Amino acid sequence: MNWNAWILPVVLGGSLSSIYFLPQAGKTAESAARMELPKGVDEWQFEKMTPSKEEIETLGNETDFAKARCLKPRPGEMSSDGLLIPDLLDLSIVLSGSDLNTSIHRPERCMPAQGHTIVGSRDVSFDLSNGRSFEAKRLLSVKTIPGPEKGSVAARFNCVTYYFFVGHDQITNDHLKRTLIDMKDRLVRGMDQRWAYVSVSMMIGKMPWIEKEVTEEEADEKIRRFITGFSEGQIIWDQVKP
Repeated sequence: MNWNAWILPVVLGGSLSSIYFLPQAGKTAESAARMELPKGVDEWQFEKMTPSKEEIETLGNETDFAKARCLKPRPGEMSSDGLLIPDLLDLSIVLSGSDLNTSIHRPERCMPAQGHTIVGSRDVSFDLSNGRSFEAKRLLSVKTIPGPEKGSVAARFNCVTYYFFVGHDQITNDHLKRTLIDMKDRLVRGMDQRWAYVSVSMMIGKMPWIEKEVTEEEADEKIRRFITGFSEGQIIWDQVKP
């Protein structure tokens, strides 16, 4: 008997029949990050912003945005008009659509096009009062603001940015790990999950509207406290794996 003639049909038949035991693909699992922003966190007040035309055109049609300029008065600092001088944070949440290739990506990929030159990167851990913890990526960059003439520079500012990704039940600051989680979930769990990319940034150095220079250490402390308070209320922790 020619056994080789039987092997291929048996293997092929077994492979095809195994399809019926795989989870149904195409189920969408929502991110554990809430997209509706609060009016503020602690002493930070939110001024909600709309995404730019470039952001909307670059990312997928189903991508959702939640953006805000966050302001907090600097104690004891007043302008010549008697107005409080604020610290300024930029908050952005981008929620992926069905096409993960165009919905979100790591900021290292798009920040250079926005005038940033990244000069440092490291992981930073956050421990929350609810007993949970996660890691964010910290970037240090130099932002160049172009002048009116081609090739001219109006100003340069140093900038500190923290970011992380919130999936259906996991949080990571690693784009490759996020991709591997997606592949596993689609194959094993039959699930397409939406990821929310959360970023918070603050410019440092001498700001035109602030009398005192904002040091890197000061910015780090304020961003870390902001992210800690914001994450405790903005993420559905009952949905996230311990």
